[in-house]
Amino acid sequence: MVNRLVTLFSLQIVDDELDELEELRGDLPLRVNGLNAKIKEIQDQIDEKENSRTESLEKRKENEEEIERLTSNLKKFKAQLYKVRNNKEYDALTKEIDHSESEIERLTSENEEFELKGEKLKNEIAELTPGVDENSIVLEENQVELKKIIKENVIQETILREKREKIAEQVKKPDYNVYMKIRKALKGKAIVTINRSACSGCHNIVPSQRQIELRQNRRLFTCESCGRILVSAEVAIEAEKSLGK
Repeated sequence: MVNRLVTLFSLQIVDDELDELEELRGDLPLRVNGLNAKIKEIQDQIDEKENSRTESLEKRKENEEEIERLTSNLKKFKAQLYKVRNNKEYDALTKEIDHSESEIERLTSENEEFELKGEKLKNEIAELTPGVDENSIVLEENQVELKKIIKENVIQETILREKREKIAEQVKKPDYNVYMKIRKALKGKAIVTINRSACSGCHNIVPSQRQIELRQNRRLFTCESCGRILVSAEVAIEAEKSLGK
């Protein structure tokens, strides 16, 4: 049982060291992810507005071509008015002329709206674009700083991760699952010792009888207050020795 407890505490020691390396990075990973998300959000807005502007320009072009066609037909219809032979032909031509003029007016008005919309979108894109550039500069600075920290600690981190893997293989699966569950719930610290009759994790007093049982190292005990696994000072010392501390 002692070896079981020593192995578990050894795992905690290595995880503590890995956590310290993680803390050196501070909030840089979060800042990098946040900046990436912000840049993507702005770029998505720009892309959406660019697509909308492109659609407006294409529609304007289609309308201009249609206006050109209708204007050409209108000239022909007006020229044919002088050649009509009866009221029926005159009425038919007049109807075509009215329709053409109405469509030209409608398309011209529509194009004016498209032009205003395109100008508005152009201005909105111009306002958003600096946001991408500014955030990209900050992102690059943060990425450089993060890469520098990672590079400085990569050898130590690699050694620790290899060591952790070997220790984790020796831990019984049920123990490991409990350890990881507590570690996740309590921000990394899953196993602690007793310091001055109190749990060193939550600082609540551990009953005297429990302290006696803990020193016997016969089974796993958890703190009644915080739920962390408690081990004796002897187990902690042996774990540090096994790691060459």
